[in-house]
Order: sequence, then structure tokens, then C-alpha cells
Amino acid sequence: MPLRIDLTEDPQPEEYQAILAPLRAHNIAHAGDGHYQEIALLVRGEDGDEVLGGLYGKLFYEWLFIDLLSVQPQLRGQGIGARLMQMAEELAQERGCIGMYLDTFEFQAPAFYSKLGFVEVGQIADYPRGSRRFFMQKRLID
Repeated sequence: MPLRIDLTEDPQPEEYQAILAPLRAHNIAHAGDGHYQEIALLVRGEDGDEVLGGLYGKLFYEWLFIDLLSVQPQLRGQGIGARLMQMAEELAQERGCIGMYLDTFEFQAPAFYSKLGFVEVGQIADYPRGSRRFFMQKRLID
């Protein structure tokens, strides 16, 4: 069957799902259903609904991936990030997760995550150029 490959710089959700579906079927056939679930811990002011920061994660195959952790600059240094990470760890433990993992740029927070017990499991040099991207994990059970 003749094929072609198209580049799109604006992929649509249904195109993403078309690529994901056979991969998901393959994964389930080999490792079972990973029970994928997205979670978020949202920081809001006491009197409003505006999101001032938070943590966004994905539970999958008994691991919690910390996709995003951020608080607005004026809120930094108050322990909010550490509190969010502690809450995420407690959630991961409640859900029976083996561990947590994340990635961070050299100019973001690798030292912060190290203080929380995360260890480097890999890095990419020059990502972005002149810096590094770190991949870190924290095992919750052995």
C-alpha cells in the first residue's frame, strides 16, 4: 500500500488520539492497563478562584509523573512548592505508587528536588544550549 507522511505544525486532538490508540493497545497487551489519570493541586487565593500556581501530574503504571510545578514569583520562598510536592507524594503513596519522577532544567529547580529526596537518573546536555535538562526520580517503595 503506498503511503505518505505529512508534517503538521498544528496537530489536532483526534490526530494525537489516532497515534496514541495503537501504542496504548500494545502497552495494555504487554503490561496491562496502566490506569492513567491526570491530577492537579491548585493554589488559589483565599477569596478568589484565580489559579496562582500548582502542580499537575499524571498517574500511570504505579508512578506519578510531575509534569508541572509552578507558583507565581511573588509567592516563591514561602514553602508552597515543597508543600505541593509533599501533597503529591502523599497522594502517590495513597494510590500505591512505586515512585515519582520529573524533569527540570538546570536553571529551574534540580537542587530543590534533590532536597526532597529525588535523585538524578539522567540528563541531556545543551538542552537548552549551554544548559542541561535533568531527569529525576524518587522511589516510594522498594
